[in-house]
Amino acid sequence: MSTATCDTCGEPLSRPKQSGTSLPRARYCSNACRQRSYRSRQKAGGMDTALGGGPLTQLSSLVGRTDELVELAQLLHDVRLLTLTGPAGVGKSRLALELVGQEVRGRRCDVSVVRLGPSTEADEIRRQMLAALGDTPGAAPPSVAGVSEGPESTGRDRLLLLDDCEHVLDICGTLLTELLPVHPRLRVLATSREPLRMPGEAVFSVAGLTLPGAGSDTMFNACLRSDAVALFVGRARAVVPGFQLTHDNAVHVGEICARLDGLPLPIEMAARLVRVFAPAEIVARLEDRLSLLTNGWRLADDRHKSLRASLEWGYALLSPQEQALLRRLSVLPGGFGPDAAAAVASDLPGSAAAMPEILIGLEAKSVITPLTEAGGPTRFRLLESMCCFGHDRLIAEGEDTGTYERLVTWLTAICLPLHGRAIVPSATLDRLAKERTNLTHALRRLQAGTDERQLLLASALAAVETADGRVTDAAGLVAQALDRAAPDSVYRSVTLAAAAVLAVRDADDDSAFRYADEAVELERGRDSPEVLARVLLLRGTVRQLRDGRKASLTDLEEALAIGARLRHDTLFALCLSVIARHRVENGELGAAERELARVLPVMRRHAPPHWLHWVLMTAGALALEKDDLVAAEQYFTEALHSRAEHRGDAARALEGMALVATRAYRFDRVLRLLGAAKRMRARALRDNSWWTSRVTEAREAAIRALPTAHAEASLEAGHAMPHDQALALTLGNGPIGTPQEERSGHPLSQRERDVAALVVEGLTNRQIAARMHVSVRTVETHIRQVRTTLGLRSRAHIAAWAARQYADAPTAPGSAPCSG
Repeated sequence: MSTATCDTCGEPLSRPKQSGTSLPRARYCSNACRQRSYRSRQKAGGMDTALGGGPLTQLSSLVGRTDELVELAQLLHDVRLLTLTGPAGVGKSRLALELVGQEVRGRRCDVSVVRLGPSTEADEIRRQMLAALGDTPGAAPPSVAGVSEGPESTGRDRLLLLDDCEHVLDICGTLLTELLPVHPRLRVLATSREPLRMPGEAVFSVAGLTLPGAGSDTMFNACLRSDAVALFVGRARAVVPGFQLTHDNAVHVGEICARLDGLPLPIEMAARLVRVFAPAEIVARLEDRLSLLTNGWRLADDRHKSLRASLEWGYALLSPQEQALLRRLSVLPGGFGPDAAAAVASDLPGSAAAMPEILIGLEAKSVITPLTEAGGPTRFRLLESMCCFGHDRLIAEGEDTGTYERLVTWLTAICLPLHGRAIVPSATLDRLAKERTNLTHALRRLQAGTDERQLLLASALAAVETADGRVTDAAGLVAQALDRAAPDSVYRSVTLAAAAVLAVRDADDDSAFRYADEAVELERGRDSPEVLARVLLLRGTVRQLRDGRKASLTDLEEALAIGARLRHDTLFALCLSVIARHRVENGELGAAERELARVLPVMRRHAPPHWLHWVLMTAGALALEKDDLVAAEQYFTEALHSRAEHRGDAARALEGMALVATRAYRFDRVLRLLGAAKRMRARALRDNSWWTSRVTEAREAAIRALPTAHAEASLEAGHAMPHDQALALTLGNGPIGTPQEERSGHPLSQRERDVAALVVEGLTNRQIAARMHVSVRTVETHIRQVRTTLGLRSRAHIAAWAARQYADAPTAPGSAPCSG
């Protein structure tokens, strides 16, 4: 048993301290001491401000970070050393101050703040830390054996915030190794661009604020949910009180926040520029952001007064090898894997062997961010501002020419399967899709000259755009490459084929055929049968879309023969599937069925998704022609699954499902599907007249079957559906039409259709009630519901509508009235 003392005056307490018990310890000898302690804490704000500390109340509000604060509060009570890490400008210090402020407001501990930014000397840092803890600088630390009996063992918990440790990590680590064991009630919260790497340390990586999400919502609504946008708007209002987020400026505000990676420091600097520039002008000037964002707070540390100064501070802390790699990584704005990093840095001595260690070091120092995909290799990215800074340093060191040459050489190597293969493997397309931004960046650099490799890079961009359906500027880049590169380049025919595909997408049939024809003629003079078969297949497909069936079959059969000669199963199957499409359109259903049965297994195993989609659509069309609605819907659904994110191909699959719904007399569903497909088809690949005529007939049949108001409402509802919502509803996560329609295949329930059929017979409500064995009130309710659902004004309109329905669809399910 030991004697406890008063926390305020130090006098012995009347009740001794109880060891080994859960009873609360008395902390004050009297109420007067308790009140004096309370007033002292109120006056000090609960935070030690005398020695490098700061006031509890911050002058600016903290935006967002709610989830982070909850998680950090729990972590802070579970560990004794917690380090907040993150890139320059992410707001580590501001978040740490808010966290310790919560501790103070909760009266849970005493807090001291030590700002280490200006400090570099070990003795000075030691004095600050000891003074913050109330120890005498220069005195020997208390022994571990005496800790349990020391004054601290009976005092309050203490939280020490060490702000900006990245430049004095070794010094801080040494001091904390001494202090933490002998101060058992001490917890340390540190902020640094990299961890201290000490035993027992918990590391929390601080990311940028949430950005407007890409999806089906409008940009304005997405911005309203973004913490980064909220910060921008709040800081902009501080300098322009009338500033508001509007539908007009939401796109630009969202882009500013995204291009600044959600980092609070540069976002606040950009927001203060609205006094001079509109958000659209700020976006245009972000290419030179290092010169633009120089308006930090007047009394801030030097490294926080401009974006460039903040980045230079971190750059100076890197090793020479890390600095050299950072400069070279700036030519990879789309992210990179270890292989790309090794390729652009192959001029550095020993870089290949040391690459994993250097990448780990850059990630630890918050210079690069890992982007790990499920089941895929790890990729990294530079934040855009760091990429701009690294590129400036690359040019200043005179290393840009060599680095770009190594980048183009590496990209050319991964693009080569586009040149020599009849069917580009899915793995190659997936790889190229990851390098899309890097391909564009390198291609813009190449297009200043006549380097033939720009043809191959442009072809790769076009292949990626065709595969995933995202419309970028590939068509323009392909056209420029064809204009500037040598006309006798070995890559030219592949690029012409890419230009033909993009021209078909853009409904430029004449250009598409001209490009395809030139590609075929070029390849006939070369010894590359796979590429010849590929461009023949393309020209045959273009001719099919132009309804030139005879010429199309000639090209397809020649490509088919090459596939058979080369024993290229996928090429053979693909050519045969396009020929099968001709058979379906020509009414040769038996031959088409035999051919599709032969090719579908091969295509499912080996073909890229965009080719498999075409085969599945052909199989669905064949099943539709045979009136096998179940099989048709299965094929169209599989086709939609295979290309759900490609708007054009998804639209085509929805049209196929609408054709199935037409045969099943589900006319409301037909119009909703076609409305959604029309919205998706803004830039869809073209179809020939055979398909478009059937889609038009389905639309007209549905419009005739429904009242005008109801038909227009269904089309509008489908057209208003965002892409993701239309997919979710169509693929079974919800009904595409009304609930009644999905349950019964009709806009009305079974009982409502029975009532409508009896209205056609001219029965009164009482007679209908007697026939159906229900009350008159129930019949009145059903008739009112029918009028509301179909947009009809009277009983006579119900009779006319029902008569037309049953005349057009005498065998439709549920069409016969209840006989009672």
